[in-house]
Amino acid sequence: MRILIIGASKGIGLETTRQALAAGHHVRALARSATAIAVSNPSLEKMPGDALKPEDVEAALAGVGVVIQTLGVGLGELFRPVHLFSDATRVLIAAMNRQGVKRLICVTGFGAGDSRASISCLQRLPFQIVLGRAYDDKTLQETLIKESGLDWTIARPGVLTSGPRTGRYRILAEASQWRNGIISRANVAEFLVRQIGDGAFIRKTPVLIN
Repeated sequence: MRILIIGASKGIGLETTRQALAAGHHVRALARSATAIAVSNPSLEKMPGDALKPEDVEAALAGVGVVIQTLGVGLGELFRPVHLFSDATRVLIAAMNRQGVKRLICVTGFGAGDSRASISCLQRLPFQIVLGRAYDDKTLQETLIKESGLDWTIARPGVLTSGPRTGRYRILAEASQWRNGIISRANVAEFLVRQIGDGAFIRKTPVLIN
């Protein structure tokens, strides 16, 4: 499968790139710093570009069957209004519909969309102060995806760590199960790569924790 990973230069995106290549997929990595990705593989195409520019996203989608969107913002950006997630998703959905690409796998986080109601009372205030702006935009991002008509999966990991890939983590698919926890970026990436050829979580929003 030829897949496009948006936000592939660091964090979950970079780990997903490594694991997708190891699984035998052809990966096109879209990021502003794509040429600096420290991975060498004949099945990897590094494509410098901006997820907010329609022409860059259109070019990146050519010949692709699956899109994995793994955008993130820096710590300093959390205390200003955040629009990256929704703006980039509008661009992506429009481009996917024009090109007939149907499968979208997206990472948001626990606390986005209807999972915010599952945040404990003790965590709610610090969550809103630190992450509220970003997660308000991730909630809008999720709404756009759900209304897109695409074959989407939205993964909502808990608190991210730099731990190893273990394959041992929980997939909380039902709202009654949702709760916060920790999970390594490597394990989140494993879940994302599994979804490339698995339709079990299409149009679902599982929470991922250890």
